[in-house]
Amino acid sequence: MTWQLQLEDLLRIFWDKVVLDMYIKECLPNGKEIAVKSLKSNSGQGEREFQAEVEIISRVHHRHLVSLVGYCIAGSQRMLVYEFVANSTLEYHLHGPGRPPMDFNTRHKIALGAAKGFAYLHEDCHPKIIHRDIKAANILLDEIFEAKVADFGLAKLSSDKHTHVSTRIMGTFGYLAPEYASSGKLTEKSDVYSYGVMLLELITGHRPIDMDGDEDTLVEWARPILIRATEGGDYDELIYPRLEGNFDAQQMLCMVACAAVTIRHSAKRRPKMTQTIRALEDNVTDDLNERGKLGHSATLSSDRSEHDGRSYDLKKFKKSNMSSQEYSSSENGESREFRQNKK
Repeated sequence: MTWQLQLEDLLRIFWDKVVLDMYIKECLPNGKEIAVKSLKSNSGQGEREFQAEVEIISRVHHRHLVSLVGYCIAGSQRMLVYEFVANSTLEYHLHGPGRPPMDFNTRHKIALGAAKGFAYLHEDCHPKIIHRDIKAANILLDEIFEAKVADFGLAKLSSDKHTHVSTRIMGTFGYLAPEYASSGKLTEKSDVYSYGVMLLELITGHRPIDMDGDEDTLVEWARPILIRATEGGDYDELIYPRLEGNFDAQQMLCMVACAAVTIRHSAKRRPKMTQTIRALEDNVTDDLNERGKLGHSATLSSDRSEHDGRSYDLKKFKKSNMSSQEYSSSENGESREFRQNKK
């Protein structure tokens, strides 16, 4: 059960060390390792995020969700205390300077673990929980690189009686689903889209924005490659070069297929997270689409020349499913992170 830490002890030990919106590793007097995060509290948004985090994360328990150990309230100061997760964030391992490339099995493991965490929020919690800020920086990795979903400050509870939640647009630019960015209508399929962007990060090694110095998002860059693949090409260009072909052919095909359908422009046509889990676990794509169909067939089969692990026949992707539709957010619709980055 979440408990309120002794304020004077926590403040005395940690306060001068904690950086705003950063996780800092510390050790309690009893030897327990923890991660402490300080939140901006001089605004209504900071207080709302703190309250949402405490309310939501204290009621969920899953091996792929980070656990909240306690919290601290002292005047206007707010701190959240989590279980310590040893291997930093997915963003650090994908994009940190000088980081060695993760092997494909680790990438696949992280994709599957994160999907299980999100599926629990969407389908096992009542009311369902929409994370609203899925990104590589919010996936923590433990000592064996199991994924743990973190940061529930923007999460929303959604009654099963309602088709969507209308809310102020928050999140991180590059990960926002187009229908949410344009209208503020939030569903669990908005999370599915953001997860798809993260899948593309795992496959390509690219960041979700500012690739090669241009203004294209990762999705805008990847869609034409997927479209060409539907017309008989391959998706070699998508795959992170430093993997050097060291991956399971069918597993890579399924990851690409999952990314393709989760970033669909139409929210209704994106799969549920449980469908994505089955595809990643079983290396089959039959269940990714509504009514079990993807184009004219339920399956994605690899090219006969399976010795080339990077080349596949993706003709069963329909071009209409992957149509490249741009969207833009109003100034008020930018994410908190994107606003900060523009300063």
